[in-house]
Formats: sequence, structure tokens, C-alpha cells
Amino acid sequence: MRHGTRRQSPALVISLVALFAALGGTVYAAKKINGKAIRAKSLPGNRLKPHSVPANRLKRNVLRSLQITQPLTGADINELTLGTVPSAAHAETADTAQSANDAQTALNAVNAIDAQTVNGHSAGCESGTMFFAGACWQSSARPSKATAPEAAIDCASHGGALPQALQLVAFAELPSVSLDPGDEWSDDLSTFSGAGVYAVVTVSAAAVPSTAVSTETRKYRCVTPLVR
Repeated sequence: MRHGTRRQSPALVISLVALFAALGGTVYAAKKINGKAIRAKSLPGNRLKPHSVPANRLKRNVLRSLQITQPLTGADINELTLGTVPSAAHAETADTAQSANDAQTALNAVNAIDAQTVNGHSAGCESGTMFFAGACWQSSARPSKATAPEAAIDCASHGGALPQALQLVAFAELPSVSLDPGDEWSDDLSTFSGAGVYAVVTVSAAAVPSTAVSTETRKYRCVTPLVR
């Protein structure tokens, strides 16, 4: 009986060599393959992990051919990437604006409470006048007497008018106001007989209305609008 190592067949030897080569290649691939080992442009897009490629690695204008099929919503936009909208630069202080039309006139107003002008006109009463009944009344009667038409013309030339009789009566009740003892002209007519012939209501220092012919001379005071 012969003893020794049994001779293996060539087919078995080739199979074992192939098995060892396959196992060794798998281990080599697992250890050695990385991004540098992959040939450029050899991987299709469907083999990439979603969100794994940054925008700066994409070919220029590659996204231009894509079309948006539906409107974008707030959920699609990162607000932190947006700057201030030009037309909304002043919107941060428009919390109390009732409408956009109101906001247009507030662009140049730093503080409307302290504003000294309204539409370019001074807002308030001039020196020598006082605020009453929504207008500026002269604190004292004008120094010279005049007929009723002359008084009306003089007040009109200053942008005002003679006061109405009942308003002049109420004005006379103010503690700091004293009407002229000789009565003052008002803007009310009591009777009218013809051209240049009419009676005008006057108010005495005691705030009592009466009438006088328009050609007589009386003192007067003018009332001007609050905004001039």
C-alpha cells in the first residue's frame, strides 16, 4: 500500500485559486476604493445619495433647463436668504397705518405730534392771536375804527374774516378777552334795504348783541384759519 500526499486535480487547483483571488479582491476593494479611485463622469445620477452633492460642484447653468410647474409658497423659500424689500423699507414703523394711501404721507414725518407744518403751511396761531372755536382770533380789537365793509375787506386781506355774532359773544366770555366798549363788528347782517344800506350786528363789551348801520365806524377783530 502506497502512503503520501494525494495529488490534486488541476480543476480543483484552479477553483481554489479563483476563490482566493475573489476573496482577496473583495477585501482590497473594501479597503482601497474611494472617490479618487472612481473615474470622472462614470457614475449615473441615480447612483448618488440625495443632497450629497453641493451646488458649487454642479456644472454651470445645469439647472437652467429646469422649469417650475407650480407657484412657490413660503415653505419653499428660506426667508433668511432674502434682503429687505425696497418698497417696504419704512414698513417697520407702519403698525398703525390704516391703509397704504395713509402711509405715503408719513414717509417724511419723523414725529407727527411735533410737526410744525401741515402740507407746507404753519400749524398754529400767530403772535397776537389765540385759538378759539377751531380758528385763530385776534386777542385785541384792531386799533382803528372802520365801517363794516372796510373791516370785512381788511380781514379778508389778511386771510381771515369778521367773526359771527354768536361766536363773538362766546369769545367775549373768555377770562382773558375784553371787547371794545364801543361795540365790535360781526359778520352778521340784520336788515338789508339796498346797495350800501344795511344794518350789521355788533357785540358790546358786555357781550350783548345790537345793530348798527354799516356806514358807522366800529372797532373789530379778525378770525383767521388755524392753518395758514
